[in-house]
Amino acid sequence: MSIKKPIRYAFLQIPNYSMVTFSSAVASLRGANYISKQDLYAWQVVSMDGVPVTASVGFEVTPTLHVNDLNLNDLEAVIVCGGTFIDRAYDKNTITFLRKAANAKIKIGSTCTGSYLLAAAGLLDGYKSTIHWENLASMREEFPNVLMSSNLFAIDRDRFTCSGGNSSLDMMLQFVSNHHGPELAAAVSEMFIMERIRDHHDTQRIPLRLHLGNSQPKLIEAVALMEANLEETISLDDLAQYVGVSRRQLERLFQKHLKCVPSRYYLELRLNRARQLLLQTNLSIIDVSLACGFVSAPHFSKCYRDFFGIPPREERRRFSPGQSVRAAEQSLKEDVSDDTPNNAPEDTSIAFDVDIPSNHPSDWPRS
Repeated sequence: MSIKKPIRYAFLQIPNYSMVTFSSAVASLRGANYISKQDLYAWQVVSMDGVPVTASVGFEVTPTLHVNDLNLNDLEAVIVCGGTFIDRAYDKNTITFLRKAANAKIKIGSTCTGSYLLAAAGLLDGYKSTIHWENLASMREEFPNVLMSSNLFAIDRDRFTCSGGNSSLDMMLQFVSNHHGPELAAAVSEMFIMERIRDHHDTQRIPLRLHLGNSQPKLIEAVALMEANLEETISLDDLAQYVGVSRRQLERLFQKHLKCVPSRYYLELRLNRARQLLLQTNLSIIDVSLACGFVSAPHFSKCYRDFFGIPPREERRRFSPGQSVRAAEQSLKEDVSDDTPNNAPEDTSIAFDVDIPSNHPSDWPRS
C-alpha cells in the first residue's frame, strides 16, 4: 500500500506581512493534520534572502528555506504573504521568482495585500482577485486588467487571493474541503470556534465613507436608514423625505456614486442580511424572510436563488453543518417554493421595484 504524499505549500513572507493572516492560513493546514491524525499537508516558510522577515506587528518567524533552495517539484502552491506598505516591500528578484513559479505551472496565491505583488508581476491579468478593502480602489486604478472583487477571497483557476484578517482561514478551509471533504473542513472550523466557514459569496464590510468621504452626507444617511430598517422596509418616497431630498435626487445620488438604483441596493442589503441569519442562526426560512422584509417565503426563496445562485435551503445545508436537525427539517418543509410557482400575494416593498438579474452580484456595477 503506497503512502500518499502530503500536499505542500510554500509561504513567501514579504516585509511587514500580516501575521494574523499568515498564521490563520497555516493553522488551517495544521488543524486538518491534527484532526485527521495524518500528514495531509506540509508547509515551508521561505524568504527572498533566507533570513527572518519582520511582520507588521514586529514579530519574526524564522524561515525554513532561502527561496532559491525551494523545490518546486510536487509543490501545490506558493502563497505570497503581504501586509502594510506592500508597494515598497519587494524588488525585481521577488517578481522574477513569482514568474518562475508560475512558468513551472505552480499555483500562485496570496494573503492580505500579497495580490498587489501578483498583479505587479503580471500574474493576475484576466483573473478575479481580491485585496484588503483599504487597497481596493488603488488596485483597480493601477491594475485595470485585474478583475478586482470585494469578496473575502477569490479562487480563479490557478490563482487564489484573500482580503486579509482571518479570511485566509476560510480560503484555506475551502481547499481542505476540496481535497479531503467538507466534513474535515467543518471539523477544523469547529476546532477554531468558527460559527461557519465563509465562502466566496461573502464580501468584506467596506465602510461607505471610504468610498464617498464626507462629500455625500445625504447618501450616507439614506444608506444608514436602509441598514436600520431591513425588517420593515421604507418606501423610496419616505426615504427621500427623511433625508431631505426629492426622490429623483436620491435616485441620481445612488446611480452616480453606487452605480445602481436605490431599490437594488436595498435588496442587496436585505439578502446579505438574510444569508447571515441562515448561516449563523437556526431561524426557519419563514422567520428569516420576515426578518428581512419579505412578505412571503416563496418570494424570498426566488430572490435569494436569483441573487446568490443557490436556494436558501441548499445554502444552509451546504454551509451550516452545525445546524439542528429540527431546523433543517423545518427548512425543507417551508422551502417548497423552489420547485413550485409563486402564488403568494404581491410584495409591494421597495426592494421589488426592479427585476433581479440572474448573474452573480459580484458582476453587478459597484463603486
